[in-house]
Amino acid sequence: MRAIRRFTVRTVLPPELVPLDELAHNLRWSWHAPTRDLFAGIDPALWAQVHGDPVALVGALSPDRLAALAADGAFVARVRGALDDLHAYLAAPLWYQTEAVAAAGGDTSALPAAIAYFSPEFGITGVLPQYSGGLGILAGDHLKSASDLGVPLVGVGLLYGAGYFKQSLTRDGWQVESYPLSDPDGLPLSLLREADGTPARVSLDLPGGRTLHAAVWKADVGRVPLLLLDSNVPENDDLARRVTDRLYGGGGEHRLQQELLLGVGGVRALRVWSRLSGAPVPEVYHTNEGHAGFLGIERIRELVAGEGLTFAEALEAVRAATVFTTHTPVPAGIDRFEASLVAQYFDGGNAIPGVPVADVLALGAEDYEGGDPTLFNMAVMGLRLGGRANGVSLLHGAVSRGMFSGLWAGLDEAEVPITSITNGVHGPTWTDPKLAELATSRLGQHELADGSGWQRTDGVDDQALWGMRRTLRAQLVADARERVRDSWRRRGASGAELGWVEEILDPDVLTIGFARRVPTYKRLTLMLSDPERLKSLLLHPERPIQIVVAGKSHPADDQGKRLIQQLVRFADDPEVRHRIVFLPNYDIDMAQTLVPGCDVWLNNPLRPLEASGTSGMKAALNGGLNLSILDGWWDEWFDGENGWAIPTADGVEDPDRRDDLEAAALYDLIENQVAARFYDVDARGIPVTWLEMVRHTLATLGPKVQATRMVAEYVQRLYAPAAQSGRALDGPGYPAARELAAWKARVHAAWPAVRVDHVESGGVGEVAQVGEVLHVRAYVTLGDLEPKDVAVQVAYGRVSEADDLSGVRLADLAWAETYEGGRHAFAGEVRLEASGPFGYTVRVVPAHEHLVSVADTGLVTNAG
Repeated sequence: MRAIRRFTVRTVLPPELVPLDELAHNLRWSWHAPTRDLFAGIDPALWAQVHGDPVALVGALSPDRLAALAADGAFVARVRGALDDLHAYLAAPLWYQTEAVAAAGGDTSALPAAIAYFSPEFGITGVLPQYSGGLGILAGDHLKSASDLGVPLVGVGLLYGAGYFKQSLTRDGWQVESYPLSDPDGLPLSLLREADGTPARVSLDLPGGRTLHAAVWKADVGRVPLLLLDSNVPENDDLARRVTDRLYGGGGEHRLQQELLLGVGGVRALRVWSRLSGAPVPEVYHTNEGHAGFLGIERIRELVAGEGLTFAEALEAVRAATVFTTHTPVPAGIDRFEASLVAQYFDGGNAIPGVPVADVLALGAEDYEGGDPTLFNMAVMGLRLGGRANGVSLLHGAVSRGMFSGLWAGLDEAEVPITSITNGVHGPTWTDPKLAELATSRLGQHELADGSGWQRTDGVDDQALWGMRRTLRAQLVADARERVRDSWRRRGASGAELGWVEEILDPDVLTIGFARRVPTYKRLTLMLSDPERLKSLLLHPERPIQIVVAGKSHPADDQGKRLIQQLVRFADDPEVRHRIVFLPNYDIDMAQTLVPGCDVWLNNPLRPLEASGTSGMKAALNGGLNLSILDGWWDEWFDGENGWAIPTADGVEDPDRRDDLEAAALYDLIENQVAARFYDVDARGIPVTWLEMVRHTLATLGPKVQATRMVAEYVQRLYAPAAQSGRALDGPGYPAARELAAWKARVHAAWPAVRVDHVESGGVGEVAQVGEVLHVRAYVTLGDLEPKDVAVQVAYGRVSEADDLSGVRLADLAWAETYEGGRHAFAGEVRLEASGPFGYTVRVVPAHEHLVSVADTGLVTNAG
């Protein structure tokens, strides 16, 4: 018999234990070991049964147990101490209140009072299953690190009824998805309520006279509130209630409605939150990937309706304070909708006064060479609405500048306004508690912060470090056996068939991990390119390896499912099943055991299709060495001593041939370098050279891969400048935004008449020498524009035989003289500082004090 509905009945706690509720509902416990230990100590067996969920644990305690705990003075004192510690954490001045303010010259007003961070998914803890993969884990780590730094962030997302799917396997290894429903009342969430106690609501108009309503739930991520919108409310019709039914579960219009709710509804939820809590209205809006791009349209609507601005004027004010992060290096990873479908939500009965549908569609239009004019591109809208944009590694930034260069025709790729901030991971979440405890017991705080302590062998000596690595490996082996046994039972095996499971993996064998989503470009099955070669590595008599694999394929990606099935079938072979395992349902809980337990973290995507990749960073935090294609973050931080770089067959067009070549290189590395070094032990049984690499990794990569470093970079390089730009266009009546929009319109209208008429140079001898000064005088026609409207620049650098410039540098020419017919002379000089072939040209670009970059207008005129 099945229930037709369900809800959670919460426990009434004795007064002495009321603090447990606050401790359980602030997700700081997910990265704060003492708080977790407090809950785990209440009933270890029950704690394991509820999968480490404090809310579920408290709810499952019997009245007698609660009474006994309330009467235990020592336990009550621990609870009060934990609550005091949480309150101190929430109130203390942290990096943002001290070091960031100091860097701003002591001026607190130089930093944004609040920053809104929008993401379609947030991976904070397995208890709150609102994530699918790397994007969500990154977003969760961003919030946690913002909390640890004291950055006044507020997160905005959606609350999915089923979250992402749970993965299991059929007997023949095919992925099967299930969608267990989550009851918000049973999660560490609180419902946002009006002053009279009624649930707060936000609403959006839908085509056909329908309305989409959403409740707003709040999760406390340390100091950071996370607002999650939920369409499963009684006011909605059946279709509207299903808008937030599951993460990435639908396509087409369902996906569009999710993204409208996230963007438009998210801004409205922020307004409700500020009104009810007194929290400052965000000064900066960060769009984590394009899914939330419609937030810009809502903010434009607010300014048009509330301040009387035109669309163009409001767009300038919105852009100035918006940050956009792109995460995908492949067009297929971007959400694109039929433009005609998007139009239905902003036209006709849904038309917004002062927000023309044509202007909305223009923001996402692929009106560039190679684009599809019938589609609306969410990443393109994100870039056009974002005054500042970034990729998530140095290489990804370069790839993104090439990928989106069509939006800035006329500018070199290097000037496309997409910078890079390399991703990071939240150390307290992803460092195994046992390793963290060892480190803090032997090393000083500053030594841990800068990594130098790991280089001291008198701190954590070789025996202790190698012993810890074995402990983490053994922990993974035990967990993997349980998971493999459970998986085989679900695949239909009986207990009598599973005696072999107790023999799988070995805590003393070199362990390689591979766990991630399973799109084809990540090449899950590259390791299977030569099955016999792989078997020989797994079964080597002196230097065996073992491999632990996990990952989910998107439910609609049958090709990805076939890759999983291929891997599972290989791992099912009785000859090797003790050396290679596939663990279904990869999630945060599994990763926190899997990643630390691996000696080597394998990553073999097709370069350069990995934007960043962060699982290898988590391995590094635990002393794992990376074995990876030079892609994403590894491309910039591999140094030859922190792991190995798999050679790539760049230029080989046949994909099968490329896979074969790179797989052969992978096998050779594992056999001749990785395994050889791991098993090269001294008289104590310790691989000293291997441990030198482990120490080097902990010392040098440990500080770099921290998400606190990443968030601090966002604050300094993007959030603070965006806040300053936003304020410059803000103010009563928004005069600066109006002036900037009018100026841009005037410049665009006049630009066709702008040209470089003639360039003269001198000052350099017949044979140019380093140190000489090149004098340049350019004569340009500006038409209706004034010299103050433009910058006339010399672009110079090394030049190829085809006259292509590289390593380009720019020098502004100063206005020198005005002639008839809108003609002007500009002059300046360039010092020759390097030998070799030198070339230069002159160009004209618009210039205005409020432009974020030279690319803002997309206009440039080069000397012909």
